[in-house]
Amino acid sequence: MKKRMRSKLDRMAEQLEQRQNPDGSWTFCFENSPMTDAFMIILLCSLGRREDQWVDKLVERLFCLQTREGTWKLFKDEEEGNLSSTIEAYVALRMSGIKENDERITRAKRFIQDNGGVGKAHSLTRFMLAILGGMKWKKVLPVPIEFVLIPPSSPVGFWDFSSYARAHMAPILLLKSRGYAHGPQGIAGELKAMNREGEERIPDGERHFLNKISGALGSMGGLSSSLKERAEQFTRDYMLERIEPDGTYMKYFSSSFFMIYALLSIGYRKDDPLIEKCVEGLKAMILKTERGYHQQNSPSSIWDTALLSYALQSAGRSAADGSIRKSIQFLQKHQQFRYGDWGMESPVAPGGWGFTAGNTIHPDVDDTSAALRALTSTAVDRPEMRDSWQRGVDFMVGMQNPDGGWPAFEPNKTNELLTLFPINGAEAAAIDPSTPDLTGRALEFLGGYAGLKKNRRGIKKGVSWLKKAQEIDGSWYGRWGVCYIYGTWAAVTGMRAVGVPGDDHHLVLAKQWLEKIQHRGGGWGESCLSDQVKHYIPLSRATISQTAWALDALISLEEEPTPAIDTGMQTLLDLLEEKDDYPTGAGLPGNLYIHYHSYQWIWPMVTISHYLKKYG
Repeated sequence: MKKRMRSKLDRMAEQLEQRQNPDGSWTFCFENSPMTDAFMIILLCSLGRREDQWVDKLVERLFCLQTREGTWKLFKDEEEGNLSSTIEAYVALRMSGIKENDERITRAKRFIQDNGGVGKAHSLTRFMLAILGGMKWKKVLPVPIEFVLIPPSSPVGFWDFSSYARAHMAPILLLKSRGYAHGPQGIAGELKAMNREGEERIPDGERHFLNKISGALGSMGGLSSSLKERAEQFTRDYMLERIEPDGTYMKYFSSSFFMIYALLSIGYRKDDPLIEKCVEGLKAMILKTERGYHQQNSPSSIWDTALLSYALQSAGRSAADGSIRKSIQFLQKHQQFRYGDWGMESPVAPGGWGFTAGNTIHPDVDDTSAALRALTSTAVDRPEMRDSWQRGVDFMVGMQNPDGGWPAFEPNKTNELLTLFPINGAEAAAIDPSTPDLTGRALEFLGGYAGLKKNRRGIKKGVSWLKKAQEIDGSWYGRWGVCYIYGTWAAVTGMRAVGVPGDDHHLVLAKQWLEKIQHRGGGWGESCLSDQVKHYIPLSRATISQTAWALDALISLEEEPTPAIDTGMQTLLDLLEEKDDYPTGAGLPGNLYIHYHSYQWIWPMVTISHYLKKYG
């Protein structure tokens, strides 16, 4: 089997070198839910660009993804279909010119009506419907725009949001304030007919949150036209100050989508250069897949390049190798040295990396650790690289939360009042708390590559936080991957890297859990449903990345190969001969899951390399 492993590693490395771009990066699709495809169709059609070539290409993709029952899904094992995805696709197809009596449309409409109508959709979908005039803004967001002006001394305010939430709430609150409705009368009437109006009871938690806002605004003198005008100016400036060089807003499709309509709501013309450039920037994010052209929410160029360079180096490529040198040059070019919003919460100097090359002001912890893993060998050999590497390490350390864990984008975004914000998924999107996967990945880098061990204060706090975050069954929840396998892998490998012994009680429990959920065939597979119900749900088949994660965790714990490891490795090699398109990345629970096309390369290469390095 070891001979087969080495042969597979060599073949994969050669194939990756052939796929590398001239600038040193790699391009793999960040394939997310149908929402972005649908929203792009809606955007182009509402801007009067129905003839744009991308409309027909994205329409073709939506039909390719439709189930026989007429629905759209977030993942294959989702029962029946996803209501929000089906509504989004339905609206996009109707706006593109597909007739209402088309059988594919009537089946979708029947599913929507049978499942409660458009009013039961996810908040992001409802915001889109309000833009098109299909729902009332006061129904979809009962928060006044003046919320953005509440001072930091209040119990809750705009700056308590995670950076992702701020990026989206700024344009959405402006749209709500302006009462904006863009849609053509036909689609607006059609959507209203599919909405079952009725009195909705405000949940106690949301009512408590709205009362807190009212109290804070009351202490500011209450609502007034001048306060509203200041708030609208603030949200406009917030967006404009965060536009990237390619014209997009923080390099997210979703936030850019809402920004364009927000700008239209305050008087910008459809052909304004700002809007034109943003649309072109979004088009540049469309990528061809086996199932048609896909509108990515954000290209994953930094993430993929960093991890692929790391995987190649794990497989034996040296820092002097041509492909590695080019990847390092690409990564070094995109290290961020401008202060962003995170600087309001941490005194650390800039030095991190973002998710994509077009992101210049929005670094994050996981991409920074990924880039640093790739750079470490080069920094050892080349003194001129050490300052860049050290700045990245300092940035990572400076992002640690007071509780000991690591967030995604900014420390101290943990105000639990915001989990009561009246949108779906506020507990995941509104704040940026420490998570086991990010904490484990940070510890794995700091211990394995930066030489920091468990006796250091910050590392000790991180390990302590992880142990407290462990589930009763021995697993850990992973926020940015699916899901308990991902979190457990990150926590285990992180603790092992900083010197936690393999016989530690928490690690023994994790090992027992991983072995317990191993499929009879030898692999591991977990459903995206785990992310929604918050406990492990097995997938009927094994996936490449989840099998690799589970094996990597077990390899870190065992001094010799066990039957679970050897049968798992055999299965992993077999899986690499098959197509695997199940999404194992997570964005928003119940709304956004990601099939990283690069993962079928990265994680098996890393795991096979770790096996061969440890066991010979």
